[in-house]
Amino acid sequence: MSEEADGRRDYSEFVATLTARRPALSRRLQQVAHYLLNNPEDAAIFTIVEIARRAGVPPSAITRFAKELDFDGFAGLQAMFKQRLLGPRMSYAERVQAVNREVAPSGRADPDDPRDPHQVAETFIQAAFDALLRLREDVANAALIPFVDALENAKAVHIAAARGAYGVGSYTYYGLSRIGKRTFLIDNLGAMRAEQLAAMDEGDALLVITFDDYTPETVDLAKKAHAAGRTVLAITDNELSPVAPLAGHVLYVKEARLGHFRSQVPAMVLCQALVMSLGYRTEAAARRR
Repeated sequence: MSEEADGRRDYSEFVATLTARRPALSRRLQQVAHYLLNNPEDAAIFTIVEIARRAGVPPSAITRFAKELDFDGFAGLQAMFKQRLLGPRMSYAERVQAVNREVAPSGRADPDDPRDPHQVAETFIQAAFDALLRLREDVANAALIPFVDALENAKAVHIAAARGAYGVGSYTYYGLSRIGKRTFLIDNLGAMRAEQLAAMDEGDALLVITFDDYTPETVDLAKKAHAAGRTVLAITDNELSPVAPLAGHVLYVKEARLGHFRSQVPAMVLCQALVMSLGYRTEAAARRR
């Protein structure tokens, strides 16, 4: 790739190439791919050793990944991510690095004790803050209007979200219901997931919310709705998500991950924005009538 080429266009080409080649990548290289797509700023800032540590792979896997995607090595791969950060996006990386340097222990307990609830709270707050900064940058280029259009045009919205995404999905169900949108939550009550999906009529839409490690049942619902010719909308983490190619419209949320926990804050904020946007349209339409 030419270093003089447009960074965002190059990054888009990289994502498209990666998506096409994903089936041929080993499980370890797919692990690298998921980390880089979910943390593109890290790829531009940190060393190969630090990226490998955060991704949970050996540094050699990063090098193999770079060569598999037609880069000369890690330096070429990182140059592409750095180019992506040119302009206003660089401010995100600078802000995150500055905040991470400035965050200090609360002083009310032993700062070296990982069990200290103040330290635990600070860690989760910082993760949510970082994720919201990233969401703020990403949402500027996201196709929000077509997504809200699809929600508005659907006769009813059926929401599929499970496990870690269930809280976001259930709140979205509540929010859409409160603004008068005919909405159903596919909650598998009584092990009747299939029957709930079968209740989708022509003209309805399935809103799928799932993140790495994508809930198999949620992915299966998306596949079945897509096969039945129903409109599928997705909120997921990156272009390699199994629900992304099934959806007519996709929004990406890169959630902060802390061990086995994820910050639901960015996904919740995005869904609240979608609900409110649709609510404003509904209110305006009611006034016109």
